[in-house]
Amino acid sequence: MGVHAGAVYSSDEAHENQYAGLVSSRPWYRNKRLVILNAWIALLLITSSTNGFDGSMVNGLQSLTQWNASFGTPSGGKLGLLSAIQNVGSLTGLAFAPYVTDAYGRRISIFVGAFLMIVGASLQSASQSVEMFIGARFLIGFGLTFATSAAPLLVIELAYPTQRGQLSSLYNAMWFTGSIVAAWSTYGTFHLASSWAWRIPSALQGTPSILQFLLIWLVPESPRWLISKGRRAEALRTLAYYHANGNEEDPLVEYEFEEIKAAIVVERVMTANIGWQSMWKTTGNRRRLRVIIGIAFFSQWSGNGLISYYLAKVLDGIGIQNSEHQLLISGFLSIFQFVLAVIAGLLCEKIGRRPLFIASTSIMLAFWTLLTIGVALYAQYGHHSAAYAVVAFICECAFIAFTPLIISYTLEILPFALRARGFALFNFAISLSIIFNQYINPILLEKLSWRYYLIYIGWLLFELFFVWRYVVETKDRTLEETAALFDGDDAVNEISYRASVHAGIQRPTTIGVGFEMNTGADTEKTSRSSKFGGGRRASTKSSSADTDIMSDTTLNNSPVSEMPKVHFLS
Repeated sequence: MGVHAGAVYSSDEAHENQYAGLVSSRPWYRNKRLVILNAWIALLLITSSTNGFDGSMVNGLQSLTQWNASFGTPSGGKLGLLSAIQNVGSLTGLAFAPYVTDAYGRRISIFVGAFLMIVGASLQSASQSVEMFIGARFLIGFGLTFATSAAPLLVIELAYPTQRGQLSSLYNAMWFTGSIVAAWSTYGTFHLASSWAWRIPSALQGTPSILQFLLIWLVPESPRWLISKGRRAEALRTLAYYHANGNEEDPLVEYEFEEIKAAIVVERVMTANIGWQSMWKTTGNRRRLRVIIGIAFFSQWSGNGLISYYLAKVLDGIGIQNSEHQLLISGFLSIFQFVLAVIAGLLCEKIGRRPLFIASTSIMLAFWTLLTIGVALYAQYGHHSAAYAVVAFICECAFIAFTPLIISYTLEILPFALRARGFALFNFAISLSIIFNQYINPILLEKLSWRYYLIYIGWLLFELFFVWRYVVETKDRTLEETAALFDGDDAVNEISYRASVHAGIQRPTTIGVGFEMNTGADTEKTSRSSKFGGGRRASTKSSSADTDIMSDTTLNNSPVSEMPKVHFLS
């Protein structure tokens, strides 16, 4: 038997009517529980610092004569391997990390990753040979995948609704805090005559992991993960404790709790056998995959990867060969990019994701074009003024939106059931693109010189078209509504409807929510509407289909294979 009805209002209207009035207008810093929650989220945000530390450290080490002496001044393919091996480790870890994250929880994945990175950083700082250095960096990358596969998920799944966009955007912006520490610690040890000039920065890479290893079990587990495992009481307590000062009957907590349950149920019946093939099985998921893979490669293949990992080589090409000057430029560049990333991350809810993506790509295209002209003028005519201009353009060639938004946007548009796997595919694409950057860039830069920069201009033009055509706005939506956007308005409305009915929140007088349920016998189309009004705890009566799908038995006990299949109609 099938059920179908057309939605009579847009998802934007639904969001405004039922959700906006539930959140507190009280500043978060005056709420003790939110202060504590944001402190735990800060612990999760520093996961990205380890990754940022690596990029800047590799840049800085190339400017240290002590490091070059220890490893025979690597260049070309050898330098590419030393740089890329950490991401090879990350790529390997993707075969395991999403399963640990989904099966055992977000916290244990972060714990395992932190432990492996501590061991790797210790071996890296104690390296006595190139082989030992490479092995240590591989281990750091392997462990980093476990942490990065879980930490941003936990951030968006724990954050207070009105802060989710900003906090999740700050996750990747924290890349620059690691970059800043690496750049300035490398500069600070520059004058040490011994190998400690590079061993100290190498050891510091493990600092964020030590904090996480010691404190992660104090961080609450994801309510969404708890509900998916049938631990609903724990999930409700977590939501209530941090989002409503312990009040389990708070309207916001009730709505969040019911919406999470509704989303998980709808996702389960839509993807009865969840696996990797689910990522491209439906039209909505193929749309998600296209955007996720696109922005993953764009974040690394836009010239910024050349600056991030081979700034020393770029500066050599414009006549700035003094090691101290290179380290200073790297240090100030990291600070400047961090400020830009934080500002963009905090503005994502005011300006929106889509305008930031388009503006960022346009600005990058403009300044990369100017940078290419400056590099070409210096290479052909030796103009020192062109070299100084290049340094300024390097500072401006910062992806304003991509750094803070690529991870938060990816996780927002993925439904819970596919979030860990989808994020693993995102990280896979990131690792592939970075390996290309780290291994191929020095080779092509050496062979093509300034002409290599021209390739990125053409690529940036393609990026601008892609983000204009395919990136959709996710501003001012709950996590569950955002994830359903790519499945059409019916999907958004269905999740919103179920949450509202079961939380008892006032709705518009007449609501039609459409979906098609196929139980395998026959298919028929009817309509369903719900009429109620009055107070927040309005009396509701849902159809038998609602009761069957949303019951605790269905959510926690029924085998997925026995659950009715729901296909949203576009």
